[in-house]
Amino acid sequence: MDENEWLAERFEEKRAHLRAVAYRMLGSLAEADDAVQDTWERVSRAGASEVENLGGWLTTIVARVCLNMLRARDIRREDSLEMLLPDPIINREGELRPEDEALLADSVGLALQVVLDALAPAERLAFVLHDMFDLAFEEIAPMVGRSPAAARQLASRARRRVKGSAVPSPDPDIARQRAIVDAFFAAARGGDFDALLALLHPEVVLRADYGPSRPSESRVVRGAAAVVRQARLGANPAAELHPALINGAAGVVITIDGQAHVVMAFIVTQDQVVEIDVIADPERVRRVASAVLNAE
Repeated sequence: MDENEWLAERFEEKRAHLRAVAYRMLGSLAEADDAVQDTWERVSRAGASEVENLGGWLTTIVARVCLNMLRARDIRREDSLEMLLPDPIINREGELRPEDEALLADSVGLALQVVLDALAPAERLAFVLHDMFDLAFEEIAPMVGRSPAAARQLASRARRRVKGSAVPSPDPDIARQRAIVDAFFAAARGGDFDALLALLHPEVVLRADYGPSRPSESRVVRGAAAVVRQARLGANPAAELHPALINGAAGVVITIDGQAHVVMAFIVTQDQVVEIDVIADPERVRRVASAVLNAE
């Protein structure tokens, strides 16, 4: 086996890990795959004959690629980050695809990905690499052009923002989560707004991302009464609900006339819905929900 073949095999062994790093950094499955491919192209050109810690070296390269992508994205992005939802990891209920296991290994819910998307690129890199992947600040510092002490401060600032955002954790009982989600749709379709109010936490947050073709419709809605007024998202009698696990929590993929329409992710805590994240860009829904839609 020559060096290129050996390197290609080692890279494939690390691909799931590198994709997980890129997903945490970018919040986009397509961009994460692009970052991993870019990493391979750089690695294959450079060779690894003198590299002692191959895993650490590959992680460093993919992190640098992601940092450049984040910085370029920040220059282009003008919309409120709160309205731009990251890609969810969607699986059929009761199943987890092997390629998604690394992505969800640390129970990275969609709510946390939303918070990570609001961090500055250098803060996000320092937090993700140190807190999620245990890289030392001495390794992180050169990536952001700072001293190890300054890199530590970046991660600390990001950690405070994450904790300050009070990212909700779903109840561990998936069956109970599913019962609450089913009750939500039954109440919405039945026009039972009192039942909906009872299912929603008083400070529930709904984020709706309609994509680049309908940016004016994207919004953030706060409070149970305001969210009830948006219940039409799941009340359409023509909508077919496909139960799914969305970043490990109960949710649904909605189709109309067999066509991808909406993804709705729920966070259920103590039998109340505390957060609803809606992706209503059909093209994006087709892409991220393929594991559910193509299996039926």
